[in-house]
Amino acid sequence: MKKKFSLAVKFNLVFLAVAVVGFVASSVATNALLLSNAREETLQNARLLMQASAAAGKYTAAHVTPLLDNRIKFEFLPEAVPTFAAIEHLNELLKAYPNYTYKQATLNPTNPRNRANDWETPLVHRLRANPALTELLGERTTPEGPALTIARPIRITNGACLACHSTPEAAPKTMTDIYGTVNGFGWKLDETVGAQVVSVPMTVPLQRAEVLLRSYMWSLLGIFAFLFVALNVTVHLLVTRRIGRLSRIADEVSLGRFDAAAFDTRDGDELAGLAQAFDRMRTSLASAMKMLDD
Repeated sequence: MKKKFSLAVKFNLVFLAVAVVGFVASSVATNALLLSNAREETLQNARLLMQASAAAGKYTAAHVTPLLDNRIKFEFLPEAVPTFAAIEHLNELLKAYPNYTYKQATLNPTNPRNRANDWETPLVHRLRANPALTELLGERTTPEGPALTIARPIRITNGACLACHSTPEAAPKTMTDIYGTVNGFGWKLDETVGAQVVSVPMTVPLQRAEVLLRSYMWSLLGIFAFLFVALNVTVHLLVTRRIGRLSRIADEVSLGRFDAAAFDTRDGDELAGLAQAFDRMRTSLASAMKMLDD
């Protein structure tokens, strides 16, 4: 025997199906949006570090290096090199953020600390292979969690740089006395020799996104629950209760009790129209039964 469901049960099944689909769709869409925002937030932090490095280098080139030009003949001061100043500036800043890293990764650096490591070297080669690239974005896994990386090319656009990096003979002796004559030479104008690489952890933004998603989904669940109760009460008061009354009165009329309670026709809606039709049918049926009796 086919199982029958009441109107309220059918309505609830439809509502629950729609609610589940809406809940899942909202969860997926919101999660994607929050992850995108977390990535964008991390990206902005990384670009801010890049700008801080560039600012430190420009300041050194404009205000420090010119003051020490003559002294380099007698003593090489790394602090007068814009690149060195930018690195030191960022390293000092990143002491407060130990999971952030900044490096001017170079394939053939003068200072060994700037040599590109295993994961930085492919970035430099990609930038060398495509001079039109101005920025590379990527993600990598670290012991602390996922991190977003930005790499920008280090290109020799100023011929003055070749004074220290073309040949050992052309470089200041005070510099070769410190770093030797093996590394950091053979650079050419307009060549990409390395990459500025910033790595920023995504752990905190991702955790924040997870908390926001959880709060949002609990709020959405509460809204669905409220709507479920409110719609059930509304359907009961305006539909199923009135239909049940119509059904009971119709049963009494079908048994010949034409003096049964009148239908409620006050609301003026579709159910009230149906009640009026029942009333007319009851009147017609009563008249027909009386004519048969006569």
